[in-house]
Amino acid sequence: MTYYVLAAGIAAVITLTLSVIILKISQRYQLYSSSIRDRDVHTSPTPRLGGVAMFLGIVTAFWVSSQTAQFSLIFADPGRVVAILGAALIIVLIGVADDLWDLDWMTKLAGQMIAAGILVWQGVQLLTIPIGGVTVVPPVLGLILTVVAVVLVMNAVNFIDGLDGLVAGVVLIANIVFFIYSFIITDRTYQSEFFNLASLISAILIGACIGFLPVNWHPAKMFMGDSGALLVGLLMAASAVSVTGQVDTGSAISGRQLLPAFIPILLPLAVLVVPLLDFGLAVFRRLRAGKSPFSADRKHLHHRLLDMGHSHFHAVLIFYAWTAVVAVGFLMFLFVPPWWAVAFIVVGLFICSWITLAPLTGRKAVEAAVQRASASQTLETHGNRYDPLDAASIDMPDDEHIPAENAADQAAILAALARKERQ
Repeated sequence: MTYYVLAAGIAAVITLTLSVIILKISQRYQLYSSSIRDRDVHTSPTPRLGGVAMFLGIVTAFWVSSQTAQFSLIFADPGRVVAILGAALIIVLIGVADDLWDLDWMTKLAGQMIAAGILVWQGVQLLTIPIGGVTVVPPVLGLILTVVAVVLVMNAVNFIDGLDGLVAGVVLIANIVFFIYSFIITDRTYQSEFFNLASLISAILIGACIGFLPVNWHPAKMFMGDSGALLVGLLMAASAVSVTGQVDTGSAISGRQLLPAFIPILLPLAVLVVPLLDFGLAVFRRLRAGKSPFSADRKHLHHRLLDMGHSHFHAVLIFYAWTAVVAVGFLMFLFVPPWWAVAFIVVGLFICSWITLAPLTGRKAVEAAVQRASASQTLETHGNRYDPLDAASIDMPDDEHIPAENAADQAAILAALARKERQ
């Protein structure tokens, strides 16, 4: 464990140091777009090259790890590590080009598939699935599934990159959970020889996210951009895929525990449940509208949370909570009776749902107060400018007001307007 912490620490320190340096260079030479897109939440131009700092921190951590005797088994076959870093380099270059010049979606997709193909070429691919003990996946099927999985995870992570600290925090939580899983499973299988590629990737990703969060926390000084979001998605997919074939889950998990045997498949989906849900909804929404599935819009889940009335900080915490509940819940199947894990997931999802929908309850109360206001008095004061049903969601000058029947209604309306102004 100490050496994994060391690898994570190196990634964190290098990422943070380079993030500050790249931030200063970007600001001095204006290496960012000066325009604010309609879908953007931030209001001022912000550098998007954080992914470069993360990549260099990750590469440095891998290099230091390769010089450590405890990780010798991982680097005995350097082809896989070289393929992962080579694919990461391609993704970062594509991401930087997109952040600076806005590449078309076909170019980005082609680059993503090339990167995934490099992983498969060097053996980082789906090899086994836990059906009937352990089932070997045919090479062609493994190749197809690996490429699809890698591209899917990269885009799912990239799709939620819309709020300060969102991707870095979600990936941090997800990789902590996945690291615990891969470390424990490998320790149970190989006893003292528990150093493996999946755990190392997760540990280094944890460090990179910790190092980047200080400059990405709200209000963000720098974004990771497509280069960072696609990079962490690629490495998360590579980590999950590399578990199959390296870790014998059949010997690590009791045959009586059927569900835990599927953790290698279920856990990567669980830790990415929110990004994958957002990705699926976005693709369906855009295809139904006759648009490209990779076209941009302002209807992602994080946009909807803001529109519901959540503050930026609360929206990010809600994403963290959903990720933690599902990921930790699935991990619990390894340690506690299944019904305890199910109970944790159900209760956690209920609490998350209540917190997520809470602003709607308050908004309904305000709308009811507005509806109780005198429509004739409202029209007399403001003409047709304001609809009493929608008054609670309108930006109003400080010197204007909506008359209400009583003090309670007036207070509810003013509170809603004040809350909107604070946001």
